Amino acid sequence: MIDTSQTARLTMLQAAYVVARRDFTAILFSRSFLFFLLGPLFPAIVMGIAVGLGSVQAETKVQPAIAVQMEENDTIRLERAREKMAEQLGDRSVPQIKRLPVASDGGPADPAAVLKDTSGKYGAVLTGTLKAPILTATPDRLRAWQGLIAMQLALTQSGGNVAYPDLVTEEIETSGLKTKDQRKDTAQISMTVLFMLMMMLAGMVLSNLVEEKANKIIEILAAALPMDAVFLGKLFAMLAISLVGIAVWFSLAGVFYYLGGDVGGYRAVVDNMPEPGVGWPLFAFLFVVNFSMGYLLIGSIFLTIGALASTVREVQTLSMPVTMMQLFIFIFASFALVGASIWVELATIAFPLSSPFAMTARAAQSELLWPHLAAFVYQAIWVLIFIRFGAKLFRSRVMKSGSGGAANKRPVWQRLLKRKPA
Repeated sequence: MIDTSQTARLTMLQAAYVVARRDFTAILFSRSFLFFLLGPLFPAIVMGIAVGLGSVQAETKVQPAIAVQMEENDTIRLERAREKMAEQLGDRSVPQIKRLPVASDGGPADPAAVLKDTSGKYGAVLTGTLKAPILTATPDRLRAWQGLIAMQLALTQSGGNVAYPDLVTEEIETSGLKTKDQRKDTAQISMTVLFMLMMMLAGMVLSNLVEEKANKIIEILAAALPMDAVFLGKLFAMLAISLVGIAVWFSLAGVFYYLGGDVGGYRAVVDNMPEPGVGWPLFAFLFVVNFSMGYLLIGSIFLTIGALASTVREVQTLSMPVTMMQLFIFIFASFALVGASIWVELATIAFPLSSPFAMTARAAQSELLWPHLAAFVYQAIWVLIFIRFGAKLFRSRVMKSGSGGAANKRPVWQRLLKRKPA
């Protein structure tokens, strides 16, 4: 219970700390928070199983072959040409050649009927002669195999006596182009993870506020502390809870990495993941900073929504546009990443809600550090603006929540526009 005689002497930051500590401990040691931490594990397990099954299926997938119906001598020459190509291109890169059995009546088999076989053994049918071949296949197979089969037929004309020059090869670890592409992949993955975490964790702000409004706890806090301090305390308490959740999830991911085995080949993917431009330690720090800034911006919006809404239905109605806005912001930042103009990239950095995504992507792609310091100051200014504006609305709306006046009973759109009911 909060002692009103002592809270009157507290500064706003001290009062905000009191609220933050109360909310943090109340949520952290609740059973619901434990289930909240376990929630993302089930989709992760399902995703891991799906990836493992997909990799196994890809390894065991049988490549369709070319059904050949030619004279015996032509077929032998074609098989030798295929072996010659497989030595240079790899066995799986060149489709297998299967001799097509004759039809039941002793005549040639119908290519269309062969390709319609639901067993899927054949992807194309080659008939005719080596000098006048006929390839029958679907349009996608024709585009994929036409060049390879033409090369095989050319080898049969030369008798397979093609002199390949001795090629001296030199292997290097990486190249500038490869590093650029890999860092772009790292940037996209990090932006996606940041978006998912913010979508998943920002909703706690609304649920906590709606619950306390329903239980009249918010009115007790409003009577004991300044409403600006209540707003700040709740916002930073939710941020601290979110950081605890992220730490737990990434710790579990690390434990699974070392003890869980290589399910679906994920360990090779993690080991070969390219180092971001600023390096992994600094990138992890910048990721946490960008998440914190983005969370404070979105959280202040959600807290304001919670103050404006009187019922759970109104909360859902008002939170849906904000959720869709988050999705559009993520798409906007992803569009800037895939090669849009420099002006689009600068716009994503300048817009406060997309700036954390853009700077996370830049940390993965560039070694420069000063833009992150400038962006941190810029984002901090917008965080203060959002918090100040949200706290003002929070104070004006929540203080009226217990009055029972007509202003609080109006529809939410009228309260937003400050209109009186007709």
